[in-house]
This record gives sequence, structure tokens and C-alpha cells, in this order.
Amino acid sequence: MSLPATGAATLAPRRSSRFVAWVRAWRAGLVPFDEVADEIAGDEEHLVADAPGTWTDVSLREALPSLAKLSPDEIRLVLPAPGDPRGLPGPGEFAGAALLAGEAVVASGLGLVPEVRTHTSGSGMTWETVLWRVHPLPADALKASLAAPGAAEAEAELAAALAETTAALTRLDVAQWRPELAGALAALRRPDGATDLPPGFDPRARRLFARAAVLDRVLALAGESAPGGAVNTYEAQQRDAALRPLTTACRQALVAACNAPLRP
Repeated sequence: MSLPATGAATLAPRRSSRFVAWVRAWRAGLVPFDEVADEIAGDEEHLVADAPGTWTDVSLREALPSLAKLSPDEIRLVLPAPGDPRGLPGPGEFAGAALLAGEAVVASGLGLVPEVRTHTSGSGMTWETVLWRVHPLPADALKASLAAPGAAEAEAELAAALAETTAALTRLDVAQWRPELAGALAALRRPDGATDLPPGFDPRARRLFARAAVLDRVLALAGESAPGGAVNTYEAQQRDAALRPLTTACRQALVAACNAPLRP
């Protein structure tokens, strides 16, 4: 049995961000092709459906050559959300899938959206695979994704939103019903030298990605229902309102970091 796993990816790094970063670095000649698929997939199994020139699902490594003629700037990350479709080329099948997943890749005339699928064996064991579904896009699809803010602007907006949201969550006493958030938010305020981007990205993009990638997972946790019914409907609404500006700033930070200009 195989079916899309709703919400299964919420606490994992956005797969599209790693896809864009590593494919762009490959197309810039900064990393070898042989490393790209493994860096994107990590410990997961990644397949691709409807890749050009294929008639069945193929491995990510087999599908990547279809992007071999693209320049780094033709490969862009988009992280749309309901009410905020920035980066999408307009209504259509790709836009609908990207909004449902909350992430996608625009690669010139192709759009790729990851679907996390859960499988159950006859003995009851479950495991996940990631299926990248390829959608044809109009020739001008890249235009919408080029209007995103740069890394400097996104970093400033993220810092301001983080300070404001942390104060709001403290007032709401979120730590009472999600105690793990207090440590996570405190860690984000400390300098973080970790980088998770391939060669070619400048220090600002690396710093922005490292912070936003961790924060993205913290926000997913904060937005979940509290265990044991520790929060009522009004408190949940207050929490969601407090998180909304930071969630938007975080998405734009990831987009700006992964789409930043590459340097040799």
C-alpha cells in the first residue's frame, strides 16, 4: 500500500531547499554530478515521476541529467503558502501541487514537487519514500520566482520577526505546553556557525540558511496541537497569530538563501 503522507515532512528540512542548493552548485561547476543525488536524498529513497524522456518512475540520479543544460539562475526555490503564492507562475496543476506541499522547484520549463509517500508491508512495517513529480511550465515561469527579496533584506526581516514572535510566545506562555520550544528559540538567538549549503554560497547565505532551516522545524513543532489538550481554541488562535509573521519571514529567508548568487 502506498499513499501520500500528510504532514509527514513537517519536522524534516525542506527537501526542495536541498534540491535547489545542490543542483545549482552542480550546474555552476562547483560540485561533481556524482555527489548531487546523495546530498539531496540523504538517508531517504528519492524517485522522480514524469521526468522528460522517461516512461516510468526513475531514481533521482537518473532524472537529474534532464537539468544538465540549465544555468544555476534557472533553478529556483519556491515556498508558497495559502494566501501567499509568491514565486509560482500562476494557477494550474503545478501551483496546486506546490501549495499543497508548501514547497517546489522551478527549473526553467519544469516544475518539481516532492510527495512524501508512506508504504506498509504485509508485516505492518512502514517506511517512506519521496517522489518528485515533474510538471511542464510555461516559458516565462521563472519571472515570478525572480521577484523574491535578496539575502540581506530577508536576513533583516527574519531577525525582526524572530524578536517580535519570541516576545509574543513568551507572553502566551507557550513553553508551558511546548517546553522544548524554549530551548530551541534560545539556541536560535546564539551565533550559529553551522552551514548546510554546498560550495559557492557566500557567508551571509550560509548563515541565513542555517538559521532559517532550524527555525522552520521549530515553527512546525510550535504549530502542532499541544499534547494532552494543554491549549484551548482561543490560545491556539493567539499562538497561530503570533507565529504567522515569523513563518512568512522564515520561508522568504530560505528562498533568499537557496536562490542567492553563487561564487566560485
